[in-house]
Amino acid sequence: MPEAAELAAIHAACFTLPRPWNASEIKTLLYSPHVFLLSESGGFLLGRAVAGDAELLTLAVLPTNQRRGIGSRLVQGFLAEAGSRDAKQAFLEVAAGNTPAIALYEQAGFVLAGRRKQYYSAPDGESDDALVLSRAI
Repeated sequence: MPEAAELAAIHAACFTLPRPWNASEIKTLLYSPHVFLLSESGGFLLGRAVAGDAELLTLAVLPTNQRRGIGSRLVQGFLAEAGSRDAKQAFLEVAAGNTPAIALYEQAGFVLAGRRKQYYSAPDGESDDALVLSRAI
């Protein structure tokens, strides 16, 4: 299993908005009940499944490893793991401006369920809406 610091480094290489998670935040999640980690070289996904629902908490693939199917495999792994944990519905949040991620999730069958206006904000004042996507498992 990759260390929290390694996962945080991958996350930092992928995100500015929303801000990347640090090693302490990731470590806390890894020890949380119902949270699971899926990883491949240069990428990882954190998910949570509880009470029939599954949430894709984050997905990060190093820019140098993108467009190689890693994200797609991790999302499919998330759906399989969530299903094995008796989840019936999956959901996630994604920045409205993150069109590559939105396309990935739509390919996996996720559809728009809601929008959170100006949900994400950066220190420079930039903001973006969060799209809530969901799908049945």
